[in-house]
Amino acid sequence: MPGDFDEFRRQMPVARQWAYFDHAAVAPLTAAARDALVGWADAACRSGDTVWPEWAARVEEVRRTLAATIGAEPDEIALVPNTTSGIHLVAEGFPWKAGDNVVTPANEFPSNRFPWLNLASRQVETRLVPVAEGRLDAERLLAACDGRTRLIAVSWIGYASGWKLDLRSLVEQAHSQGVLVLLDAIQGLGVFPLDVRQTPVDFLAADGHKWLLGPEGAGVFFLRREHLDLLRPLVVGWNSVVQAHDFSRAEFALRPAAARYEGGSQNMAGVAALGASLDLLVRHGLTSTHSPLAERVLELVNLAADCLRQLGAEIHGPPPGPFQSGILPFSLPGQDPAEVRRRCLRAGVALSCRGGRLRLSPHAYNNQQDLDRLLDALAVR
Repeated sequence: MPGDFDEFRRQMPVARQWAYFDHAAVAPLTAAARDALVGWADAACRSGDTVWPEWAARVEEVRRTLAATIGAEPDEIALVPNTTSGIHLVAEGFPWKAGDNVVTPANEFPSNRFPWLNLASRQVETRLVPVAEGRLDAERLLAACDGRTRLIAVSWIGYASGWKLDLRSLVEQAHSQGVLVLLDAIQGLGVFPLDVRQTPVDFLAADGHKWLLGPEGAGVFFLRREHLDLLRPLVVGWNSVVQAHDFSRAEFALRPAAARYEGGSQNMAGVAALGASLDLLVRHGLTSTHSPLAERVLELVNLAADCLRQLGAEIHGPPPGPFQSGILPFSLPGQDPAEVRRRCLRAGVALSCRGGRLRLSPHAYNNQQDLDRLLDALAVR
């Protein structure tokens, strides 16, 4: 039932041992994802590929669910190993010309920075836009564009700062200048709603191992249908063509869907596990236009911020409002963040260090008991 976060918590075995506040790094699996992985392994062990059609059908179910949660069509979704893979489909498949440029914030995660810098050998410039105090500013990105800008590549949410982008404004203004937008959505997808029809990003990439509560190695790539022939497929194989299962036919006729970019065999176990967690998130209210999960996560972030201030912590993330996310960076004056993290781990509390600060990232199943455990660990000197 949407909003039943006690029930959600019962689906998270990690909560029995840990106060887990590290979903912006690598999230724990849901019980359903674990069961999907174990079930796949058991079937593969007992039955080999005789159950392959069932696995393939499940992959397509997951594709449809992923599409629905962002307002896309299934043929606009490719299942990829990770965010980097999705970004590279654009970086290496785009029809660049010498002198073109890409605009991206200077504080992007390496996965959304290195693929663009790697284009220098093709005489494509990467413009790194300075970011003031971690804030993702659409106006600064747009000001860096000119007549040779082909793409803005940006994270929905800053991995270290927690700032959430005014995405709709950026996309609308970029498109008015003839510039496409690639979104690294990994720090928002699974909690915050996104409708790609209302906010028409051109490309989107995200892995499933953070807020989607899936395993590493199973992610999603979206491209708008009108861009299907824009990107040159980098890796083509039996699964890229219309007659995918007729190996005796050698015609090179690419599938009229984003799945053409998948190439060969898929990580069926990982996709099944991702789908199991995604189904759980959908049952608890995740849709393309509304998410009680987001409301709960922001409630926890604000509650945690208030409690941390009482301990003398400095909060470095965005204030409550439209730029806030599930990431809360903070520091404890006079204390080394790495040592504080080690102390928390010994106390059964998981959090990260990023950008020289501590980083808290709760999910909707966390509760006051977890916060109390965090505060007790932080209070010990």
